[in-house]
Amino acid sequence: MHVLRTSLKRFPAGLIEDACFFIPPIQKADTMAAHLSYLMSKLQTLSTSDHSSVVSMNLFVALLLACIVIGHLLEENRWVNESITALLIGVCTGIVILLISRGKSSHLLVFSEDLFFIYLLPPIIFNAGFQVKKKQFFVNFITIVMFGAIGTLISFCIISFGATQIFKKLDIGSLDIGDYLAIGAIFAATDSVCTLQVLNQDETPLLYSLVFGEGVVNDATSVVLFNAIQSFDLTHIDSRIALHFMGNFLYLFFTSTMLGVFAGLLSAYIIKKLYFGRHSTDREVALMMLMAYLSYILAELFYLSGILTVFFCGIVMSHYTWHNVTESSRVTTKHAFATLSFVAEIFIFLYVGMDALDIEKWRFVSDSPGTSVAVSSILLGLLMLGRAAFVFPLSFLSNLAKKNPNEKISLRQQVIIWWAGLMRGAVSIALAYNQFTRSGHTQLRPNAILITSTITVVLVSTVVFGLMTKPLIRFLVPHSKQTTSMVLSEPNTPKSIIVPLLGQDSEGDLGSQEVRRPASIRDLLTTPTHTVHRYWRKFDNAFMRPVFGGRGFVPFVPGSPTERNNTQWQ
Repeated sequence: MHVLRTSLKRFPAGLIEDACFFIPPIQKADTMAAHLSYLMSKLQTLSTSDHSSVVSMNLFVALLLACIVIGHLLEENRWVNESITALLIGVCTGIVILLISRGKSSHLLVFSEDLFFIYLLPPIIFNAGFQVKKKQFFVNFITIVMFGAIGTLISFCIISFGATQIFKKLDIGSLDIGDYLAIGAIFAATDSVCTLQVLNQDETPLLYSLVFGEGVVNDATSVVLFNAIQSFDLTHIDSRIALHFMGNFLYLFFTSTMLGVFAGLLSAYIIKKLYFGRHSTDREVALMMLMAYLSYILAELFYLSGILTVFFCGIVMSHYTWHNVTESSRVTTKHAFATLSFVAEIFIFLYVGMDALDIEKWRFVSDSPGTSVAVSSILLGLLMLGRAAFVFPLSFLSNLAKKNPNEKISLRQQVIIWWAGLMRGAVSIALAYNQFTRSGHTQLRPNAILITSTITVVLVSTVVFGLMTKPLIRFLVPHSKQTTSMVLSEPNTPKSIIVPLLGQDSEGDLGSQEVRRPASIRDLLTTPTHTVHRYWRKFDNAFMRPVFGGRGFVPFVPGSPTERNNTQWQ
């Protein structure tokens, strides 16, 4: 009866009484019984729906656990990684659900762009920035930006142009110029999540920094391009619109980066000045997590690139904020961020595997499977061509600016960079759903063909290219040549190493070496890599670290764990 009274309260005030007031007294008892019967049936339906949701969540969590266990058992396997394992388990689960539901559904949860972009992607990208080897990232920063920004634009143009010319000859329905440009943005987005699984930061530091750094900038560039395409009227393109488009793109890129840097510096300043650790380490950890997430949400609120924002927020936090907290908070944040990222990665690939068999979308292409296969094959060919069109030429330009042969990108490494960046993942699927579906559903044949083709490209590229990446690295870059002296071993960082931001020289050598004046254009292109780092280190030690903290500049609080350990670092 308590549940019944609660349910009755959901009706508008006086509804039942007014309904009964105009009914003859003899019929009031029957009418009330009918109302009660109706309410009980609704309650039963609601209870069944809630129970189904609970069952679905239980099964999904069980599958996540299975992915973790199986991934651990396959840890030493040279072919399979955890992302591929989760993807294959998702596909197998989808097949089982299809059989049980007799072809009505293949997944336990409904795909949501908000779930992906707001909840799952931020911890992955933040942890990547938080634990990236900053020296490798910033020493190769110009090359990474060339690959991630200029390379993405080249790939975007090739895929869009190729799709425009070829798809018009296929019978897939009517697509406008906005759809073709959206296809270019969708398939120009690499899968930086899977890159984390197939490349090892310690074994291949150069390849990891280039491919993953490019992947982060690439994802941000693709999302910014996609949003710009949707916000512009592309039916009449002229030079003014093109210039406005490029200006808007550069504005979003720069502003998103600065917002992430500002959020990271603000968290460092607050923790340094207030020193929460004297009372509670929980507050330190909570503040770091919430500030990181706030930076992403603010970027989305102001229509910026949350991916770039949260990535650079992670880099700044690891350089300043992480050194301002207590020793226990360091250990906690390192493992907490890594765990959240790990679970989000497995969640994404598990769902993508199940959603690949969504019967609703495949029903529209069942009458012409050859067209769907042709579209998928063309898209795979275009993305391979588009990536090759910028990896090899831009690598050649990057090598021209490097005098040291050990710093140049060899042809074998270029092949690995090209191959490892061919994987497409959840970003592509999320953008495709945004462009070609409404709330995850589509009733148009062209849209269904492009959705199923996107899913096919994601599956094939992740499984085939992902399976072959590790053996390809072992074949082209032997292990003895991968581990170099580029990694500095010092005791305390999020990845158990410390490499100063933008640094190449040791702290003691900072002021003792003179900066050589470039004597030629080639030297001018080469020397800034070293001189900018050195000038940044001087500026960082003189102005940034005294204000925002960091290694060697932790505030003195008597008896604090950080202060006791700080004397060992200097």
